[in-house]
Amino acid sequence: QVQLVESGGGLVQTGGSLRLSCAASGRTFSSYAMGWFRQAPGKEREFVGAISWGGGSTYYADSVKGRFTVSRDNAKNTGYLQMNSLNPEDTAVYYCAASTLRVLVTSPGRYASWGQGTQVTVSS
Repeated sequence: QVQLVESGGGLVQTGGSLRLSCAASGRTFSSYAMGWFRQAPGKEREFVGAISWGGGSTYYADSVKGRFTVSRDNAKNTGYLQMNSLNPEDTAVYYCAASTLRVLVTSPGRYASWGQGTQVTVSS
């Protein structure tokens, strides 16, 4: 399996931006679709967005569509989540995950590898 490490979280004011990174090691990163999830205290893990193994297809949750962008650089074994126009409802621990499926999926159970998460806090 591929190992994943997120970075880039932090504290930002409402309306601000952050870019999260997901560094992969182990298996060939380009063989995996990549997803981003988040989990707020007391809530279930929520799908944010996903990108296909080659980067040609993306899919987003309605709550972030138009504000967040998922991308990847397979040459650097790194995925990214660009987050713009952040609001307090975006506060959560953000996770990247890898899937061997050839279709983009939103269920956490369909992802085999997970990072440890990075905290994003948006102040009002």
